[in-house]
Amino acid sequence: MNKKYTISISLIVAMGGFLLGFDSAVISGAVNGIRTYFEMSDWELGFSVGCVIFGAMAGNITAGPLSDKFGRKKILILTALLFTVSALWSAFATNYISFVIARIIGGVGIGGAILIAPIYIAEIAPPKLRGSLVSLNQLNIVLGISVAYFSNYFLKDLDGESWRWMLGVEAIPAIIYFLSLFLVPRSPRWLIQKLGKVDIAEKTLVKIGGEEFAEKTISEIQRGIDKKEAKGTYADFFSKRMRVIVIIAFGLAFFQQITGINAIFYYAPTIFEQAGGSTDASFLQAIVVGLTNLVFTFVAIYLIDKLGRKPLLIIGTSAMAIALSMATLAFNNATYNFNDTTIEKISNPEIKTSLKELKGLSFESQNELFENVQPLLNEAQFTEFKQNEIKSFISINATLVLIAILLYVAAFAISLGPVMWTMLSEIFPGNVKGIAISVVGFFNSLVSYTVTQFFPWELTNLGPTITFAIYAVMAVLSLVFVLKYVIETKGKTLEEVEELLIRS
Repeated sequence: MNKKYTISISLIVAMGGFLLGFDSAVISGAVNGIRTYFEMSDWELGFSVGCVIFGAMAGNITAGPLSDKFGRKKILILTALLFTVSALWSAFATNYISFVIARIIGGVGIGGAILIAPIYIAEIAPPKLRGSLVSLNQLNIVLGISVAYFSNYFLKDLDGESWRWMLGVEAIPAIIYFLSLFLVPRSPRWLIQKLGKVDIAEKTLVKIGGEEFAEKTISEIQRGIDKKEAKGTYADFFSKRMRVIVIIAFGLAFFQQITGINAIFYYAPTIFEQAGGSTDASFLQAIVVGLTNLVFTFVAIYLIDKLGRKPLLIIGTSAMAIALSMATLAFNNATYNFNDTTIEKISNPEIKTSLKELKGLSFESQNELFENVQPLLNEAQFTEFKQNEIKSFISINATLVLIAILLYVAAFAISLGPVMWTMLSEIFPGNVKGIAISVVGFFNSLVSYTVTQFFPWELTNLGPTITFAIYAVMAVLSLVFVLKYVIETKGKTLEEVEELLIRS
């Protein structure tokens, strides 16, 4: 078996994951800059950050069928072009609408890359390596996130509008990805299933695993073709025989996002500033978050084909619930103190003057704080206080918040992060795989958008305590779902997984 060749192909294709991760996290450093430059409200900020997911939905719903028709490779090349255009356009945007359009274009690239890269890798990988190789896509996603946090930290102090550099630098890896994709072969399974080109597919399969592997794989693919219609439909996807597969797919897609992972990645510095950290410290802590995500994704790649998919999900979702509960506890026990030092930190002189009469007071909850502050300020000042000034007054166990976030990210990185995409690439029959993953990916993006859009509003109006408590409850429910519905696919061929689930 030519592991070096197979891994090389997988790494190139998984660069789409790197761009996805970079694009997802780089906005976290630009949040304050774009809020100021485009004069955004909480809702406008949430939309400008989350609108990328609208693009991802379009990418999700179209990438699967398009990749079935034109091939996995061509659609991946298109996503590389979209990433490049988005990076440059968003960096040069001069108005809010133009900025949003650029973000949506990048989202289309995300929606395509996040679905097609795992499909391609799963279709070329031998069963014993498939979990690890598909997880390379998730590894590259978290590598992209880490690099984005580092990039933001080193670019944040540039003179002028540093947020433009943060967003524009993504064009460099996007161009490298575009050029590298011309080096990979077309998917052997796609060549046989869609074009009937067994001879071309065989050459690639021999190069991957040798003559015996090629012969066995071609036989299994043809056996699968003989058992079903050449092309699946949406009716096939939602048919009764697919019920178990649909429950698993939609459940994993829902819980992967509703537990708040993109709120953490998109707004990491903001969360740490809410815990009283300085801007520099918050950016550094975001880097630690990215590195934690990276390290534990390596752990997941090592364990996914040894320990199995379901055990990782059980361990990970349990730890996520514990971590989110810790964050909830930390913010719930916070106090808000008004004294000479904290009042002096207020940047708006009018707000500073108005709040001086609270000097000497301490409040045990955010609700109590707001009840006392709101009568002293006008509506615009009160909004500014909630968005920017509240961090000056909080007294909190910031170490506990950091530990909780790191534990949460580590747990996600070994479970719902890589395992969901691995299982989605495994559980669907070949004739409906493109349609199925598009539909489920669209749903996953919809949930992600909801979390991302509401998060700034939740922090401002509900406070971090309730926000993290909601995510903690969802993590508990995700554990219950995994225990009840998810099956193990470790070590099985794609055809064996299909037979097991259809029979169930």
